[in-house]
Amino acid sequence: MNRLLACSMIAAPLLLTGCISLAPDVEVPAVTAEIPDTYTFASDSGEYTPAAWWTAYDDPVLNALVDTALVRNFDIAEAAARVEQARAQARIARSAIFPTLNATGNATSSSTPLVGSAFGGFGGGGIDRIENDTVSLSLGAAYELDLFGRVRNDLYAARADALATEFDFRTIRLATAAEVIAAYFDIVDTRRQLTLAEETADVLQDRADRTNERFERGLVQSFELYQVQQELRATQASVPQLQAALAVNEGRVAILLGTYRGNIAEQLDGDLRPQLVFEEVPTGIAAELLDQRPDVAAAWLRLEASRLRIGARRAERFPSLSLSASLGTQGDGIGSALNIVDNWAASLAANIVAPIIDGGRISANIRAARATYDANAAAYARSVVTAFTEVENALADYEQQRQRYILITAQLREAEASFDLQRRRYAAGVGSYITYLDALRNVRQVEASLSGAARATALARLGVHRALGGDWAPLAAQPILEMQPADVTAAGDAS
Repeated sequence: MNRLLACSMIAAPLLLTGCISLAPDVEVPAVTAEIPDTYTFASDSGEYTPAAWWTAYDDPVLNALVDTALVRNFDIAEAAARVEQARAQARIARSAIFPTLNATGNATSSSTPLVGSAFGGFGGGGIDRIENDTVSLSLGAAYELDLFGRVRNDLYAARADALATEFDFRTIRLATAAEVIAAYFDIVDTRRQLTLAEETADVLQDRADRTNERFERGLVQSFELYQVQQELRATQASVPQLQAALAVNEGRVAILLGTYRGNIAEQLDGDLRPQLVFEEVPTGIAAELLDQRPDVAAAWLRLEASRLRIGARRAERFPSLSLSASLGTQGDGIGSALNIVDNWAASLAANIVAPIIDGGRISANIRAARATYDANAAAYARSVVTAFTEVENALADYEQQRQRYILITAQLREAEASFDLQRRRYAAGVGSYITYLDALRNVRQVEASLSGAARATALARLGVHRALGGDWAPLAAQPILEMQPADVTAAGDAS
């Protein structure tokens, strides 16, 4: 959302209603106005198009996981509830600008003895009690004239807070989608690393057996045998560690999807092979970050809310004028109370209140509002500088990870060529089987490095999109948790 558009949506009604606003003028921290035009490491400054960018990996499993998380994640559901809460608070603040109208009905019946009263002998002693019935119906209205903008400044500040909460909601959606993508690529890499570790362990086991035979025949020293055995044990020890990491990553995805790990086992079953994407990400101009990043937009709106609240607190120094009116009827029964023509009653009153001595409360409130504004100004400036720096860092990391992947790919081709040579030499009877195993082990090790490089490249691309922000996916229906009656009996027994 454009910052000027946000200002007009929030505060323009102050001008339309003609009331005075004592809020400070709209300002921005100087450091945010000086944001560079381009990024240092950007090579493509075309228009940034973030929508569903992860579909370029051509992986239906990943697409389904992200789609599910966006409608079932607990953090998103919690953020959606906070949006509704903030909207309700804004509606509460809005109610103060309208008159209040209340209907009142009152009926009383009394029976009072005359004995012992000054009227004890009234009527020659024939009347000993006084009976009285009264019924009244009335409508009462009250309205405060917002001459100095206190009510409206509080209203538009509440609206700014509500908009900021909506951008918080978008921030959490982006973070959730990013966490799902990151966890998925962790699963893909961990599975590949686990497979390669098991294959490498088999190669090393064969290598250790051959070395042990040569050692018993006195052809190698014990140092070489122990070295091969240590490599074997280290590789075997990495297998349970990788299995534990795989379980943790699958559990991460389950939590992000708002379910249990067993419920997604089938979804994650099978061969997971996303197609890597290496194209550059168009970044657009740097100033667009102020609109693209929801966290930056939220910080700006909170700055606006605190600015408007300064005006509301300043208005408390001035008199407040309120009007009240009532119209009703009164009689000795419901019938006479409904006789509006003869029994009507009306009142109109104006009330003005001006603060004189308040013990410094208003001044302290103004200082507190100003301090909040200053704090939010610093937070907004930090969010802009941080966002810009995160984009530059992400672009640099993405470029370096792509270069690293290219280099390891070349290394793998060379390792495969060496292995092919040793395989042919061994088949021809001119090469040793141990040399063949060493070449195969080297291929597996480089493949493991390439898998890690693929994961790092994918996460670096994710980092670029996360830093640039934007709406990755259209806002779907806000998640609503399914509820069911609690087992209060079991809870009672447990207590």
